[in-house]
Amino acid sequence: MTMAVTEKAARSHEFATQIIRLAPGAVLLAVVLILWEAAIRLFSVSLFVLPAPSDIAGALVTNAATLAAATLVTAKEVLIGFALAVIVGIALALLIVRFRLLGRALYPLIVLFQTVPKVALAPIFILWFGYDLAPKVILIMVIAFFPVTLDMLAGLQSVEQSFVSLMRSVGARDNDVMLHVRIPHALPHLMAGMKVAITFSVIGAIVGEFAGASAGLGYVIQFASTQLDTPMVFAALVVVSVVGVVFYYLIEMLEHLLVPWAPKFDAANRI
Repeated sequence: MTMAVTEKAARSHEFATQIIRLAPGAVLLAVVLILWEAAIRLFSVSLFVLPAPSDIAGALVTNAATLAAATLVTAKEVLIGFALAVIVGIALALLIVRFRLLGRALYPLIVLFQTVPKVALAPIFILWFGYDLAPKVILIMVIAFFPVTLDMLAGLQSVEQSFVSLMRSVGARDNDVMLHVRIPHALPHLMAGMKVAITFSVIGAIVGEFAGASAGLGYVIQFASTQLDTPMVFAALVVVSVVGVVFYYLIEMLEHLLVPWAPKFDAANRI
């Protein structure tokens, strides 16, 4: 009985702590929205130029069904493209570290490819793969794999040489060192790269839908723009932002589960 009460009290304390940590951001957001609403009303800004938060909220409620359907389409694209980006990013990092000659040849090409403007690739992928899911997923993968590769490489190559020497002294081969030393050491770096990649994935999905789509939040934004429906544009942008934040914190939760030993950034404890 006492243990149950103690656990309940601990959970209540943790919940209260989380609320306190979120309070400054919530207060700041509320202040910005109030000032925004007041400025729109005070200066009589046209709805077509910049809608007030109340107009955006009205568009969210009025078009909830449309936005929900578009969100499902975009979320599907993001998840599939992100998964491919993680797989490709990890595979490239492992190849570069495991096979040094191949790595010397491959790494500059990866960096060179990353400098290509991805917006320019979107219509090419549409031309090659049509207007369905494939071009959006490939564009997301192309945009998002680089931070995964880079952070995974940093983790694989930052292992202390003494650990590698110790493994070799007991007869471990390169594959053993990779599996038991380098990869576990690289996991926190990988999670950091994945958090960057998931935000890039959301951006990639919207860019792909701008280039050519008949559904999704990017399509909604583009269609609303042609109709001069600015509140709807902002409503879709709000939904895109929420989707990005949700995916980001899902990756952060995964990080807590997979690498609980890794140091975590806590904004509440930073000054």
